[in-house]
Amino acid sequence: MKNKQGGHKKIVAIIIARGGSKSIPRKNVLPLGGKPLIAWPIGLALSVPRIDRVIVSTDDSEIKAIANKYGAETPFDRPKELADDQTPTLPVLQHAIKYLEDEEGYRCDIVLLLYPTAPFLRKERVEEALDLFQKKKCNSVVSVVRDWGRLWRFDEGKNKYVPFYPKERVNRQYYKPLYREDGAIYFSKYEVLMKMNKLVDDNSIEFVIMDENENVDIDNPSDLLAAQKMVK
Repeated sequence: MKNKQGGHKKIVAIIIARGGSKSIPRKNVLPLGGKPLIAWPIGLALSVPRIDRVIVSTDDSEIKAIANKYGAETPFDRPKELADDQTPTLPVLQHAIKYLEDEEGYRCDIVLLLYPTAPFLRKERVEEALDLFQKKKCNSVVSVVRDWGRLWRFDEGKNKYVPFYPKERVNRQYYKPLYREDGAIYFSKYEVLMKMNKLVDDNSIEFVIMDENENVDIDNPSDLLAAQKMVK
């Protein structure tokens, strides 16, 4: 992949991992399959030749030490104001990108956001996302799962559940699938994150369809238990 100047596109993987997880205390350093959870996305990113750098953004010294052990860079401490439970993802990425640019003179072209909570994401899926960038000339690529419905919602005005999709009941073969973000892959160009001030460009986006056994998001203790069973 080449940038506008004809040179090699600089692709950076940024893994965000706070120390203060509330749903599962110390979640990002807990063991899964013989290694800490944070090590899974690090190993994945390092296995993709087109990714130039693997950065972990964290406020936690133990996470930093583990990240370094498994081959990731931790060139900065994430500021406390960006390590709150309510902090959106975008400013965390912008802080990392701006640090690399201001302190190291390193400007990336594409950023891959990875979470430790999606440990079963495959290398082939990341490669597929990078191929989409090249073929489709899009600004963002997001991983999704197909959802065939049938979906309902609660209508507060009517005080009852009503069909959301499809509105009329039909045989499943006539459904058109919906696509739900699964939180495993977010790829965006520098301009989307830093100039458009968005995580993804909704008007220039492609989807990577995830397999069912990749679609694991560890958010609570039962998710972690299920992941441990899958590893075994």
